[in-house]
Amino acid sequence: MNPEISTYNARLSAEDQAICAALAHHMDVELTEATSKIWHAHPVWFLDGNPIVGYSKQKPGIRLMFWSGADFDEEGLIVRKGKFKDASVFYNAVAEIDAVALNRWLKKSRDIQWDYQHIVKNRGKLERLK
Repeated sequence: MNPEISTYNARLSAEDQAICAALAHHMDVELTEATSKIWHAHPVWFLDGNPIVGYSKQKPGIRLMFWSGADFDEEGLIVRKGKFKDASVFYNAVAEIDAVALNRWLKKSRDIQWDYQHIVKNRGKLERLK
């Protein structure tokens, strides 16, 4: 695990640490070609410089967010209305993580991508990469 991400996780409660460690493990195993780092104060995984998945501590729990998740067509993900294509799920216990669904979403995050890396250059307009 990326040392910056380990440090981020260590600042959380024991239950949140366990959730984040499980999520990070799945991401590191499934997305072997991805790079990970702390970005905008949260752990994020990137493919070719494009953010695809990350997590953060929020009031409802640990939020796992897929930048292009709105196009995954998955019931378990919460899609917000708006110009962005993100979708999320919240966890409050490790037992809530459905490993099969998570691995399926991670595979989709590789195959379905919108270009967030160049969103500023494209004046806020998202373009489909894959």
